[in-house]
Amino acid sequence: MPSYPIDMNVKPDVKAFFDPMTNTISYVVKDPQSASCAVIDSVMDIDYAAGRISYTHADEIIAYVKKSKLDLEWIIETHVHADHLSAAPYIKEKLGGKLGIGSKIKVVQDTFGKIFNEGTEFQRDGSQFDALFEDGDTYQVGTMTCVAIYTPGHTPACMVHVMGNAAFTGDTLFMPDGGSARADFPGGDAGTLYDSIQKVLALPDDMRLFMCHDYGPNGRDIRWETTVGDEKKLNIHVGQGKTRDDFIAFRTERDAQLDMPRLIIPSLQVNMRAGDVPKDPFGRKMLKVPVDSL
Repeated sequence: MPSYPIDMNVKPDVKAFFDPMTNTISYVVKDPQSASCAVIDSVMDIDYAAGRISYTHADEIIAYVKKSKLDLEWIIETHVHADHLSAAPYIKEKLGGKLGIGSKIKVVQDTFGKIFNEGTEFQRDGSQFDALFEDGDTYQVGTMTCVAIYTPGHTPACMVHVMGNAAFTGDTLFMPDGGSARADFPGGDAGTLYDSIQKVLALPDDMRLFMCHDYGPNGRDIRWETTVGDEKKLNIHVGQGKTRDDFIAFRTERDAQLDMPRLIIPSLQVNMRAGDVPKDPFGRKMLKVPVDSL
């Protein structure tokens, strides 16, 4: 298991923003020693039936950063989301900061560039982002050293971002009673996801884990924070030493029963462009609907 430069003595302030339309949790993470912060997994609102986008959720984050007199240094995407649209460009325009994602975004862009029949004007080199992280890469949020951990399986470009004693899991893990994310999207793999989860569970037991999604299983209230120790003991898919073979069998059977996410078609087109909505040759914002391709 790789060793990562983690300092559990650094305890960032974490403010969560829950979006009930997509069950997504976005975060503002503040360096405890300065006014510097990062935004993780922001949401752009869309009325898909009407073809309208808006920024209510992002405006809440922006208002919080301004009211708290914070300095936004990084806007982080844990992966190319298939269930919500990123508001990264909008937040960057309002607050500044650099936009980062895992380097395997290039794999995702190549895969979905073909599915959506994108032309040569769509760059598949990750150049829409300011930084492409490799496994173990570090970056600074004020005085706080953050590390990106490569955790593919849900998608080829998933990363967990560790900031002091807080780790932001994206879709690699859910709350213990939620288990894990699906692994049947193009480029996903259940065995690879299991291996990635083991990297997360190898972090210190008291590491705080923050989820990207929660669906309130069995009617409980929405929650988004747990610990590595609780995941190891209680996670219904991987806890208590469940084996790789058992996980693959369960995940494969379960994924075959799942419908595609409601917003997968707009989400992928927008998020592989770092949050920009594609345009037609006349400059009008326009989305495509591939048939029998996903």
